[in-house]
Amino acid sequence: MTTPPPGPRVVPMGPEHAEQVLAIYRLGIDEGNATFETTAPTWEAFDAAKLPAHRLVAVDDGDRVLGWAAVSAVSDRCAYAGVVEHSVYVHPEARGRRVGLALLTALLASTESAGIWTVQSGVFPENTASLALHRRAGFRVIGTRERIGRHHGVWRDVLLLERRSPRIT
Repeated sequence: MTTPPPGPRVVPMGPEHAEQVLAIYRLGIDEGNATFETTAPTWEAFDAAKLPAHRLVAVDDGDRVLGWAAVSAVSDRCAYAGVVEHSVYVHPEARGRRVGLALLTALLASTESAGIWTVQSGVFPENTASLALHRRAGFRVIGTRERIGRHHGVWRDVLLLERRSPRIT
């Protein structure tokens, strides 16, 4: 009987990961079902938009970035202090290796320990792999935002997903 290979290591994202993180982001953008964005931001813009305490990368034994996850505040109003929107991207060559689940599991542990009670995201209905990953991580679809935006000239729907912390009440 063989032992399955160990899962990826999940570590805090730092500037040393910038090039690989943005490359994975570009790959997701190019596939067409990950985001409304059409170009990846600069590292400075990415860094400014994501909350520093909840940025993670999954790396292999050679410290190659396999995927990343990060959150942004949904509002600066105090009532929404415990609500964030997250992104998770996995390099196409690393898919099917539980990278996304490792990232989401670590991200949820990080946000819960900081008192964040809701993690949400918008996912295109066509992104079935992302929807399955989120279901495995405890997210649920709470609604459809119909024709919420144009992407390459086509109106797109977005499913709004959320995970409420079972520990923070």
